[in-house]
Amino acid sequence: MSAYIFVLVLLALMWFLIIRPQRRRQQEAQRLLTQIAVGKEIVTAGGLYGTVTAVEGDEVRVEVADGVEVRIAKRAVAGVVSEDEESEEAPEETPEEETPATLPPDSA
Repeated sequence: MSAYIFVLVLLALMWFLIIRPQRRRQQEAQRLLTQIAVGKEIVTAGGLYGTVTAVEGDEVRVEVADGVEVRIAKRAVAGVVSEDEESEEAPEETPEEETPATLPPDSA
């Protein structure tokens, strides 16, 4: 009897630690693919940033520079970049450190 309980507990543990998180990742990836639309800024799995110019079935056309458009597979999109993320990535202006090379020359 205790062997049956052990097997049931083991199966429940596998469900919560392996199967359930995998399903969540699959659902999140599917949601990401449905968010892709013309005008959205995306990043690919290879680290290429660009703006979506067309969505054609399983392919996406992305403008990576002025006049430079690439065709990628939809599943190669790693994420949709939002305005919040862009502002976080922008480096803050830090005051320049005073070193002997940046100090003004003495008038003496």
